Amino acid sequence: MSEFDEDASRFASGPGSDAPSRATPDGPFGSGGGQAPSPPIVAFHRRELDLILRVYGHRVASGEWRDYAIDHLKDRAVFSIFRRASEMPLYRVEKVPKNARRQGAYAVVGAGGTILKRGADLAQVLKVFEKKRHLSVV
Repeated sequence: MSEFDEDASRFASGPGSDAPSRATPDGPFGSGGGQAPSPPIVAFHRRELDLILRVYGHRVASGEWRDYAIDHLKDRAVFSIFRRASEMPLYRVEKVPKNARRQGAYAVVGAGGTILKRGADLAQVLKVFEKKRHLSVV
């Protein structure tokens, strides 16, 4: 038997082989060391971003807001709204799936950290940004 045949027999993983299989439950390449897979990152879905960007676009058109940032973290997704890029965010729209059963997964947080509105339906939560119409006497 040559050196090549010995090496090939070491890597064979047939039904009668003693060699370990290269495929793992994590896929063909494995995760290296049998570690548990990392938890999925929380992100906004397309429909959620559509609702948020619709409100954002109206305020940009009126000149109130100028910049935004999206952060996808382990436990939450955050859409931050800025008046200028160099400032602290005016508002944050947060998605926290952990709070879905208790208070609702969505919240609008003000600049000081106060929660302006919270709920399970994003469209209802975003109504906090609607301008109130005032009646005026002519």
